[in-house]
Amino acid sequence: MTCIDTLLTGDAGNVRALEARPQFQLLRHDVSQPLELGGPVDAVLHFASPASPVDYAAHPIETLEVGTLGTRNLLELAQARGAVFLLASTSEVYGDPLVHPQPETYWGNVNPIGPRGVYDEAKRAAEAFTMAYHRRHGLRTRIARIFNTFGPRMRSNDGRAVPNFITQALAGKALTVYGDGSQTRSLCYVDDLIEGVMRLLACDEPGPVNLGNPQELTMLELARLVKELTGSRSEIAFSPLPVDDPRQRQPDITRARELLEWEPRVAPREGLARTIDWFRSTGR
Repeated sequence: MTCIDTLLTGDAGNVRALEARPQFQLLRHDVSQPLELGGPVDAVLHFASPASPVDYAAHPIETLEVGTLGTRNLLELAQARGAVFLLASTSEVYGDPLVHPQPETYWGNVNPIGPRGVYDEAKRAAEAFTMAYHRRHGLRTRIARIFNTFGPRMRSNDGRAVPNFITQALAGKALTVYGDGSQTRSLCYVDDLIEGVMRLLACDEPGPVNLGNPQELTMLELARLVKELTGSRSEIAFSPLPVDDPRQRQPDITRARELLEWEPRVAPREGLARTIDWFRSTGR
């Protein structure tokens, strides 16, 4: 198994336990540049991209390049080696949705020139590239539209709601809620998400499949839940809503249930408790 990463937003420590295994290697490389690998390749899983608003705001060009040039390079690799290609896409392809919950048939409501457009449109282009290779070359493709996912090993400065709330609560700082906190997200625990990805890889569906937890929470509800689980006495502070922040985000996972016999098993409360324990134990 070869893990390829620039570590632009990643941490080599996340795979340190795997490096002792002879079948594993970490290769520092930008997949937006040409890539050569020796040996057989059974599957190419394209997860490369900054994935939080903080990261793709700081690295807008790199985000666009990895979604376009990087996708093309990895599709070429999969085609040359007769491998399956799996794209980690995102619920951001739906933008600020006008359809709720979001099924795979919904085309989205995206601002291509807004601050989130570098990520949204890079992923939409990646999906288009993937389906073009499937139709033109018969490449075996999979597209996972991943909704909000959380769990241990998230960075404390990640910029997303779960690590923000947890680190603020553990430090006794005010929890920052944007807008009035009525905007919703659907939080899937990472173990469930990985199982869904592996089931998708093993199936024969070339098009997009939503992977996420359909249980919807407002950001204010999430902040209060983190306060409860941490035992924090922190206050909740409200800040202006970021530009183009989606008002609702909830997956329709009918296809995942039917095609993959998959649905999340870890409730947000349980997943948050595990994640809080990890943050506490690591001091992050």
